Amino acid sequence: MIKKFAPYLSKYKKWVGMGCLCGIMEAVFEMLIPLVMANIVDVGVQNHDAAYTIRMGLLMATMAVISMGFGMGLARCSSIAGQSFGAELREAQYNKIQEYSFSNIERFSTASLITRLTNDVNAMQMSITMGMRILVRAPVMLVSALFLAVMINAKLAMVFLVAIPVLLGSLYFIISHVRKRFGILQGRIDNMNTAVQENLIGIRTVKAFVREDFERKKFETANSNLRKASEEAFGFVVLNMPVMQMVMFSTIIAILWFGGGMVHTGALQVGKLTSFITYVTQILMSLMMVSMIFMMLSRSVASARRILEVLEEVPDINDNACDPQAQVADGSVVFDHVNFSYDGKEDDLVLTDVNLTIPSGSTVGILGGTGSAKTTLVQLIPRLYDVTSGQVLVGGRDVRDYSLEHLRNTVAIVLQQNTLFSGTIRENLLWGDESASDEEIWAACQAACADEFISRMPQGLETDLGQGGVNVSGGQKQRLCIARAILKKPKVLILDDSTSAVDTATDAKIRRAFREDLSGTTKIIIAQRVSSISDADQIIVLDDGHVAAHGTHEELLESCDIYREVYQSQQEGAGLSE
Repeated sequence: MIKKFAPYLSKYKKWVGMGCLCGIMEAVFEMLIPLVMANIVDVGVQNHDAAYTIRMGLLMATMAVISMGFGMGLARCSSIAGQSFGAELREAQYNKIQEYSFSNIERFSTASLITRLTNDVNAMQMSITMGMRILVRAPVMLVSALFLAVMINAKLAMVFLVAIPVLLGSLYFIISHVRKRFGILQGRIDNMNTAVQENLIGIRTVKAFVREDFERKKFETANSNLRKASEEAFGFVVLNMPVMQMVMFSTIIAILWFGGGMVHTGALQVGKLTSFITYVTQILMSLMMVSMIFMMLSRSVASARRILEVLEEVPDINDNACDPQAQVADGSVVFDHVNFSYDGKEDDLVLTDVNLTIPSGSTVGILGGTGSAKTTLVQLIPRLYDVTSGQVLVGGRDVRDYSLEHLRNTVAIVLQQNTLFSGTIRENLLWGDESASDEEIWAACQAACADEFISRMPQGLETDLGQGGVNVSGGQKQRLCIARAILKKPKVLILDDSTSAVDTATDAKIRRAFREDLSGTTKIIIAQRVSSISDADQIIVLDDGHVAAHGTHEELLESCDIYREVYQSQQEGAGLSE
């Protein structure tokens, strides 16, 4: 695991090296101070030598200042290394997630990915920051203090033969019990974040259905589970401090008991005993610090495993087999014996033996009931998913021959769930073409019938949409998404039920603009209303993942029972509404 994370810290190894050097020097100077203090007591005070006492006092103060300076250097270096390591990990995870296909993303919940990018990374960078401060300084202090304590009085240092094994044994017991609990704790954080995220995203629905109490109880359950997991994990962690303090104070009492007897018999000087107690305190404090960092590392290991799951996830869709020079010649689309299932298994197909030919520049409508795999079918064109078997060809070549960037720049898709981002209308539209001029932006808005409401807004294109486009209606959001797709100037334009929230008159205007302004673009339109696709060059009827029929509006009225029933039911509904 250390080897896997080492590259993310390699660029900052100079800070790690400088930090380690500062930690060593800080510990060394701190270890020398008690020796000077012992000389002050045993020589300066005992001999009433004021000059010696002052000289040694100034030396001790100087050493303390130098030690403090190295401590500040250690703090700065460790902070830079830790924060930089965290930034590298976040960036690596974020970039990896951008490579995921839809199926990869579906293996993780959104809340879990957010936790891994934030909470888990924070735990990792804290382990670097605190680890540099403690794992360098504490061992040096431990070894130096133990060596100097033995030099002062080897017989009295025998107390450590009891204290150190007790400390190490209790540390092993606590860590062995807390490791799994930290993994459970991170999972509970995921669950709570999911509850919060769903509530905030769907707050309008929650209020519309008066489900505040239900959501409150769901959050309380997630929060209570997190609290219990935290209590179980940190319940063992908090045992560390009292155990350490008990051992430390017991050791000091033992040293005072035996050391006091030595002072009484003249075998040990008072200053030396004072220094010995100081070293004992530093030894035990070093062990306490090491135990704390091991606790932190136990949690970091759980976080590290979760981060590695993100980094080591293999994207289902990649450019490995593509021809980098391949260019989409035109907007023709062919489905050649296409089978598809989300889990990649032939015994659970969502699409079965689909064979279709869509000429470049034509308009194609797709109709079918809920669950007939309409959306799945069109998502195979820009390789949001890959076929299980068969081929999808765009411009006469298999979509897997193209780089993902080129293919998706050539194929524009307005997804069923319209998504806008925080920022102005202009900033959202420029996703289609970041170099588009105002004339091109307004032309795309006119084709999507979005110019009608944008021109009425006081700030026009500079109107702020708010988070997720909350400042516009559902129909306006759909038209902005269509305008954004048109700005890409694609060879294939896919609308996945993207005019469902606009009225029929606006729908007709958009379709007329498509015919006049996008005559060279292949338009594939998924719709629930027959009127939205009745003038298409070809209409495809899907039923349970099969192509039930295809043809023009007139041909399907005569030959396809499914199409005819949908058309007649909508005509009757329109009559009733009148």
